[in-house]
Amino acid sequence: MLTIKILSCVALLLSIVIPFAYYAIGEKTRGRYKKALALNVIAFFGILVLSQISLFSTTALAAGEAASSGGIATGLGYIGAALATGLSGIGGGIAVANAASAALGAISEDSSVMGKSLIFVGLAEGVCLYGFIISFMIIGKL
Repeated sequence: MLTIKILSCVALLLSIVIPFAYYAIGEKTRGRYKKALALNVIAFFGILVLSQISLFSTTALAAGEAASSGGIATGLGYIGAALATGLSGIGGGIAVANAASAALGAISEDSSVMGKSLIFVGLAEGVCLYGFIISFMIIGKL
């Protein structure tokens, strides 16, 4: 099993290095950089899928213990924690993108509004932190 993991890691690394080496040799000047990029994407994701199939094809021995220890409530708790972190990160990212672009526009016109605009960007980042704290609270209850 260890040799499969080592071979998968080596194959993934080679799927990254070989196309970029092909690109670095100078194929871009001949218009073949798209071919190198396509080769990189196909090789990387193809080897990634094959290695995941080979690594996770074994049975999980601890599945019975996990089901008897917590059941569905534990699983839903972990899903809730993941959703709290993920969705707050997405919402915070959208908020920071909008607030930061508006703040840059306002600062470029009048530099005296920099303090006010940084407060709004910081409030948008706080959304991510609140979701992260909530997910720790959920995991603490499990």
